Formats: sequence, structure tokens, C-alpha cells
Amino acid sequence: MIKDNLEKIQERINQVNHTQFVTLIAVSKTRSVDELQQAINTGQKHFAENYLQEALIKINHLKGQNLIWHFIGPIQSNKTLKIAKNFDWVHSVDRLKIAKRLNEQRPKNLPNLKVLLQINIDNEPIKSGASIEQIDELVTHFESLKNLTLRGFMCIPNPSNSAQNFTRMTSIIKQYPNLDALSMGMSRDLESAITNGATFLRIGTDIFGKRA
Repeated sequence: MIKDNLEKIQERINQVNHTQFVTLIAVSKTRSVDELQQAINTGQKHFAENYLQEALIKINHLKGQNLIWHFIGPIQSNKTLKIAKNFDWVHSVDRLKIAKRLNEQRPKNLPNLKVLLQINIDNEPIKSGASIEQIDELVTHFESLKNLTLRGFMCIPNPSNSAQNFTRMTSIIKQYPNLDALSMGMSRDLESAITNGATFLRIGTDIFGKRA
């Protein structure tokens, strides 16, 4: 099933007219190591996790398979050390304090941690993310964080107006020529996200099926 689902998603991606390279990330929170291995066996390399302790178990079980791990959940200060040591990408940096801690705690023997600034595009009080007004100042601060590489932005728009907000994110990233990554788009709206320049798609249900 997982193999078939991945093939169907790739077909959906291919049917959208786009010029950017699009990376499919399998959102694997609450999924078993066996389910991840099934996806790996079909060639899937990028996996995203929301819960740190659960993620560390999977990373340990599956090491040696050249996987790329993305952290996409809210980040508390007491989690930054293990995130900095174990992940390749962090999509959910939303304030300078967290960025500084990740920078200080990234092991020197590892390449720079690639990070995305999470934007609360709808200004929803229940969601994490920096406001649009904070972007300029935060981007400037990243220049001094030598163990991080800011690559772009992530957003989780309200489903009621996701297409409009994908367009807004595209216009925002164009203001920063050095940034090249947009993490946006899930199972329900991946076509709209790709049309608006998404480079990372975060897909869970359409790969692994509904959660128990």
C-alpha cells in the first residue's frame, strides 16, 4: 500500500506544471519503524517528525540508510540540544532564542543545520510561527549564526484560504534572493502549493493511510 501511495503522489506532483525541484517529505509521526522501512524500500529518503522522543527511536533504528531527517514540530528550549544533534533540517524555527540555541548546540563535526523560519501566515493565536512583520529582523540575525544555514520559510495555512496564503509566501520569499526553500503543502493541497513555488511537500496520510 505504501509503495502504491508514494507512486500516486509522485504522479500528482508530475501533473502540476512547475520548474522548481520538489522534494516529497514523508511525515512519519506516530508511524512504526516497519512502516517507515516500507517507504524506504521504495526509495523514500526524506522523513519528518513532530515528536522528539519518538523521532530519536526511529533515527536510531534506521541509521545507516542515508536518510534525511526533518523536524517540523513546535520547539521548546529543552529540546534544542537533541534536535541540533540528530536532524538535518528544522522547519519550525519561530524565534531567535531557539535559533541561537540550535546554533550553539550543533556539533562541530556535522555540517550546518539547515533551517526554515516558520511563518504564522494567518496570525492564528493557536499556531506557532513568526509574524510577517518579524521576518526582516529575524532573517538579519541568522547571518551571525555560523552553524545554521537559513534556507527559507515554512507555513501551515488555514485550509480555508491555503491557496491565497501560498501565493503570499511566494511573494515573501522573492524579497530574499539568497533563500530558496518553501515548505508548504500537504495531502489536500499539494497541487496548489507546487503551483506557488513549494520546494518541500509534507505528506503523511496519503502515504501511510489514516492514523489509528
